[in-house]
Amino acid sequence: MANKAYKFRLYPTQEQEQLLTKTFGCVRFVYNKMLAERMETYEPFKDDKEALKKQKKFPTPAKYKKEFPWLKEVDSLALANAQLNLQKAYQNFLSGRAEFPKFKSRKARQSYTTNVVNGNIMLLDGYIKLPKLKLVKIKQHQEIPSHHIIKSCTVSRTKTGKYYVSILTEYEHQSVQKEVQAVIGLDFSMNGLLVDSEEGKTANYPRFYRQALGKLAKEQRVLSRRKKGSNRWHKQRLKVAKLHERIANQRKDFLHKESYKLAKLYDCVVIEDLNMKRMSQALNFGKSVADHAWGMFTKFLQYKLEEQGKKLIKIDKWFPSSKTCSCCNRAKESLSLSERIFHCDCGFVADRDWNASINIKREGLRLLALTSS
Repeated sequence: MANKAYKFRLYPTQEQEQLLTKTFGCVRFVYNKMLAERMETYEPFKDDKEALKKQKKFPTPAKYKKEFPWLKEVDSLALANAQLNLQKAYQNFLSGRAEFPKFKSRKARQSYTTNVVNGNIMLLDGYIKLPKLKLVKIKQHQEIPSHHIIKSCTVSRTKTGKYYVSILTEYEHQSVQKEVQAVIGLDFSMNGLLVDSEEGKTANYPRFYRQALGKLAKEQRVLSRRKKGSNRWHKQRLKVAKLHERIANQRKDFLHKESYKLAKLYDCVVIEDLNMKRMSQALNFGKSVADHAWGMFTKFLQYKLEEQGKKLIKIDKWFPSSKTCSCCNRAKESLSLSERIFHCDCGFVADRDWNASINIKREGLRLLALTSS
């Protein structure tokens, strides 16, 4: 079985908006209440991992409904999912995969998840039936295949006040591995997102954040002069939020199209397993690295390739792709970041990123041969 999510815009009525706001608040309250209780029991045993693992599971949200009766007004499955999310976050902390869970803030992304039980979620003509909300108007821009079974829905609200629903479906899928013929290597580039190994072409990424930086700075200056909490402040905050949302949507659209194009043309894509956060901190390129969203691009590329039975190979981040000559395979002892043209003693001269992408492709082919043998 495989899963696929479909995201659509919601247009709730004023009454439904009030209930959604109440649900977001209740989910956040239950999560924070449970976390506060767990922190009290965690402190005495924080140095004893075995004792922490033997702690009781988190209580169900029903425990709080007597003391806080307003919790009964919202979807009970949304509260149950808040408990499961906290439980998962705590288990990830105990296993060393994540830090200790943090309290949820109303300033963060507002969302809740509910599950399908006895037909409580259904897609109708231009509407979606959701627990407690009944029929909510939806803009369904694509059809969900009939063999896809709806499992859960996540309702969210953006900073600009827009509502969305992400419908998670389950369906039977037997992935047939495609024979690897066309392979390409990609090297991350600050100028154009990537450089390919075939012709040394870049993706010509427009740098949406850099383009909007002037307008964004102007609107943020205006916001800083407004009295916080006033009507004019709220109006200006919405302007800034809309600008940020537009940049994010432009970036996501571009990355979706670029990853789709690569997944369609090639059977195997090879990239470096880069830690972009550390790279931005080490090189002081925080804004530029974040604007490119390489991590998002690789996620899009991975699932698009896997859907077609194709492969994404990630080579080790310490592999000297930039220092190695793609012609004679000799590696340089050092290579400064300012050297954009690669020169080798054998006479080979090429763009630094193109040379690296060729080496990445070769290393990927080597790893592919090892796994297939």
